[in-house]
Amino acid sequence: MAVATWNGAVLAESDEFETVEGNIYFPPDTINREHFVASSHRTVCGWKGEASYYDLQVDGATNRNAAWYYADPLPAAMNIKGLIAFWHGVEVQA
Repeated sequence: MAVATWNGAVLAESDEFETVEGNIYFPPDTINREHFVASSHRTVCGWKGEASYYDLQVDGATNRNAAWYYADPLPAAMNIKGLIAFWHGVEVQA
């Protein structure tokens, strides 16, 4: 079981996940969507492709660009297509 929490809220929880470069990626149907707001921020990884981001909102606090996913990854990263990972102070335990 993997669990992602921030500011006292459970953001994601799943028995199924992928680990890539030390980051746990959660299936999209395991996240608590009420805490996720789409961000316009994007980054590019040379082997995974373009990442899109979410801001997290919990109890009036915002954690900008703290979750990311690859909607259309490069072939080497197809195992994480659409899965969501976290950083910026989000605690993830597996």
